[in-house]
Order: sequence, then structure tokens, then C-alpha cells
Amino acid sequence: MTTAYTHIPSPNHRFPDHPERPERLDALRLEQVAGIEQIPAAPASLEQVARVHHPRMIEQLEAVCLQGPGVIDYAPTYVTPTSFADALNAAGAAISAVRAVLDGSARNAFSIARPPGHHAEPGRAMGFCLFNNAAIAAQEALALGLKRVAVIDFDVHHGNGTQAAFADDPRCGYLSTHQQGIYPGTGWLEEADSADKRGRIVNLPLPAHTGNNGFERILSQVITPFVHTFRPDLLIISAGYDAHWRDPLASLGLSTAGFALLSQRLVELAAEICRGRIIFLLEGGYHPDNVANGIRASLAALSGHPAPEIADTCPYNEPEIEARLARTREWHGFTG
Repeated sequence: MTTAYTHIPSPNHRFPDHPERPERLDALRLEQVAGIEQIPAAPASLEQVARVHHPRMIEQLEAVCLQGPGVIDYAPTYVTPTSFADALNAAGAAISAVRAVLDGSARNAFSIARPPGHHAEPGRAMGFCLFNNAAIAAQEALALGLKRVAVIDFDVHHGNGTQAAFADDPRCGYLSTHQQGIYPGTGWLEEADSADKRGRIVNLPLPAHTGNNGFERILSQVITPFVHTFRPDLLIISAGYDAHWRDPLASLGLSTAGFALLSQRLVELAAEICRGRIIFLLEGGYHPDNVANGIRASLAALSGHPAPEIADTCPYNEPEIEARLARTREWHGFTG
């Protein structure tokens, strides 16, 4: 089996001078990546989207898109006349990735699609996101018979929408590593404020420039025990390459080597816990070279090929994070 990928660049979903634009993917050269195969992707149906989003929200989003182009929130999130169809295509690409992995036609998969999704809440589009691709993909997997699905989100911003979609569903786990003090202002440890959420809804707000070494500790001390405790049947990765130190919107200090390490360990965790079932979904990342290098690093991990060697080491000193890792482990009861 090969690594499958979907590629939905949505060239008409654009707005002047906006960072979430088609050019994000301009440096991506998928033909240069070994061991991957493109698969077709059908648009998500309204019924599939409605497993996550309120019907009224879907209707309102379609109407406002047809009135576009325009901005619908302060982030700013924009829409154009094609954006509703583009959002259905992006959600459908995530669904196609899930189906390819679950029916055995692919070992694993990466949905490279835009617009992104992890900020979109059940009742509203926000934060450059229209539909929540990760949550829609998770619900598709559950509808196909899986018992538990986990999303691990390494975008530099907290995925408030995915957390909101999963908050009251014990079948769904969510873990986010994100830079503290930036948009959307959510994602605090204490948001797992009840016994049914501790160990299942895990937020790890981090200081800027946490870096590759910091994430290596996060992998061993938080991400691994989360996966071992929740034991999902499928891992969905909200892959935000804006965690790179050169991203124009924020910086968690990762380099391409950091994304390679993170991706490789996530693939290994999927092999340990959920029969290798793992899909990556593109979220943020606004420097085209960083996005391309990060995607290629993740695809290399998925396909079992060597990661690209890119000289982009973070020049900043990494801050101390041991106290917050210990606090996170204590809060969620993680051991080992």
C-alpha cells in the first residue's frame, strides 16, 4: 500500500493581501515526493457537514458566500462566490483520505486542501476557516464504524473549533500544542474542567520559540501518554506549518527537522495504537517554502522515506517548559 494524498488548492478562494491564499502552496512540488499517490476527492455532502455544523450555520454561510467577496469576522475571515463549494471540497478531501485508509486502499493519507478548518465552530465560521475539516473527517470515521478518533493539532493557533465540536463527545479526543497569547485566545489547560474531559481534551499553550527540543519532550511527556491513554482507532493530525520559526504570523520555533521528528513519532504512535491508521490535514502555514518543506517532511514520514534535509534551524534560544509539562501531566493524570 502507498501513502495517498488529496490536493485541493482552491485557486478562486482568495482575497487581496490575505495570508490564507492559494500562493501558500506555490512551492509544493509533489511530483518530487516518492511513495505517494494522488486519489480523487468528492465534495462533502451537506449531510456529512451537518454532523458537525448546525444547519442554520451552513445555510447562512452559503448565502454570505454568494454575496461575496467580503469579510465575515475580524480575523479576518473572507468569503468569495466560490468559497462555499471550496469548503465542501476541502471537507470532502478529508473524508476521502479517511475512506482510503479505512478501506485499505492506502496505508495512510494527507489531505492537502484549503480553506483550512480547525477554527470553525459548530455554529460559526472564523479564523480563516469555513468548515471544520478535521471534525467532519472524525465523524465520517465514526459513521464508518470506528469507536474512538483523536485529533492532534500542531498548528501554532489553538483549534477552538475542533475542541468545541468534540467537547461533549466521549468518542473524540483532542490535543493541541499552540503558542500562548495569540489568536483565538483559547486553549488553556483548565478548559478540561471535568472528569470526562481530562485526558481527552488536552491543551498545551506554549511560549514562543519552544523549538525542536521542546517538542521532543512534548512528544514523550504529553503526546505519547495522551495517545496511550485515549487509545483511538484513528489519528487525525491537524498539521499547521505556521509553527515554523519563520512563519509571518507567529512562531513556535520549529524547523523542517522538527516537523519531520514530530511526523515520524506520530506515525509510530499510530502503528503502536491504531494499526497504522493516520491521516494528516493541512491547517495553517503562511510562508510558502516552510509549508512546502513541512508537508514534504510529513509525507516522508508517512511513506517511510528519508525526510528532506533543509538548513532552516531556529536561531532563537528555547525557553524552559518543564514546569508546564509537569503541570499538564498532573492535570490529566498522565504517567509513564
